[in-house]
Amino acid sequence: MSHTMVIFGASGDLTSRKLIPALYRQFCRGRLPTPTRIVGVSRSPFTSEQWREQLAQTTEKFVKDDFDLNAWNGFAEQIFYQAGDIENEQDFHRLAQVLQEVEAGQKTDRVYYLSTMPQLYAHAITQMGKAGLHVDTNGARRVVIEKPFGTDLQSAQKLNVEIHQTFREDQIYRIDHYLGKETVQNMLALRFGNTIFEPLWNRNYIDHVQITVAEEVKVGRRGGYYDKAGILRDMFQNHIFQLMMVTAMEAPVRYTGEFVRDEKVKVLQAIRPYKGGDFAQNGVRGQYVGYGEEEGIPDDSQTETFAVLKFYLDNWRWRGVPFYLRSGKAMSCRTTQIVIQFREPPHMLFGNEKTCKPDANRLVIQIQPAEGMQLHFQSKVPDSDMKLRLSELDFRFDSSGKELPDAYQRLLLDALLGDPGLFARSDEVEQAWRIIDPIIAAWKSPAAPTLHPYEPGLWGPIQSSEWMEEQGRSWFDVCPII
Repeated sequence: MSHTMVIFGASGDLTSRKLIPALYRQFCRGRLPTPTRIVGVSRSPFTSEQWREQLAQTTEKFVKDDFDLNAWNGFAEQIFYQAGDIENEQDFHRLAQVLQEVEAGQKTDRVYYLSTMPQLYAHAITQMGKAGLHVDTNGARRVVIEKPFGTDLQSAQKLNVEIHQTFREDQIYRIDHYLGKETVQNMLALRFGNTIFEPLWNRNYIDHVQITVAEEVKVGRRGGYYDKAGILRDMFQNHIFQLMMVTAMEAPVRYTGEFVRDEKVKVLQAIRPYKGGDFAQNGVRGQYVGYGEEEGIPDDSQTETFAVLKFYLDNWRWRGVPFYLRSGKAMSCRTTQIVIQFREPPHMLFGNEKTCKPDANRLVIQIQPAEGMQLHFQSKVPDSDMKLRLSELDFRFDSSGKELPDAYQRLLLDALLGDPGLFARSDEVEQAWRIIDPIIAAWKSPAAPTLHPYEPGLWGPIQSSEWMEEQGRSWFDVCPII
């Protein structure tokens, strides 16, 4: 079977920085289906040869030591370019003709990748429909859509309706690069490929779960976008919810796309909706000092750059176990981690609980940048009278000596091969917005919780730690050692 990937927005940063390097690396590993053609589409007046030359330079820059000129020359033979404007219907008809010529009449699976501005998604798909690019009589036709998928429930539903007028749901691949990370996928292997953890993975043994996505950088040049979006739209509705779903989901009947996505959606459906005082009591808002001075940000902006939300899942496994979700800009370090905090032993035999209360067991899954996991447990201090200390088993993915693949390498290959398991479905996206929308509205109302300032380089506002302490718990604020 022949394959073609058509990239709309081919002259953009995402294409040169992520998409082409990911496809090149899969080509070098012999994992791309043969043949796989890449056709770039954008308004820039390139020829195919000019685009190849430009991509050679950018790919060498981003893959660094992995770049091999001979391998690139072989890869570049299958790269083509067609100038086109998403606003011009005739350009899509010309693209259809070019694709037929490139594919030389072979039965071909095509993937259309929308690496464009989000406001162009629906229009581009409508134009594809008018040109017949969606018709799958001579091979599968799939479309990959980058986030953000809507800015609220209403816009997400509207976009779904518009896309479904051209493509069926099984043809639509909504991409969230977090799901392509090796450590996120390893959560499924950790839970469902072993008998050690799964019997403990419930309300009987787990006290609470912490999911933290911290970024060391400030908003930078994204100020204009970020001030309209805020941390809840930018991180919670997509990335953090994805991590929560993988952490909390039940085992699928089989490890196939639809069964995995069925179980993920059930997690969102189990989230207890906020009511009344929950909007003020179940979270913390923050903004780093100096945010109003960033380019494109109003001086009096009330947009959050830090947030904490507490959720409960009303199902059999997780009833009564709080999930603490936290994310922020200008934090102490860059880290994405999931902390499974186990319950304390029912009775402590060793030491004095009042003066020296040992920490309960803890499993820390590091998603990035120090990919791996650590299990914290109590052990006896040598040559002591049953004095305990916290010990650690540390596993790192890089211990094998192999560089972990970029998330896009896995996701692009799955899209080419038609595996939807790591892509979001329409009901999943809409359910996530149903949860987040009321919180955003409440936090923008006159009764919104206080927006606490915090100095860059900290773990958010001090009120976040105080809020956690009021619940008898504490954050796991440890920067990973890379």
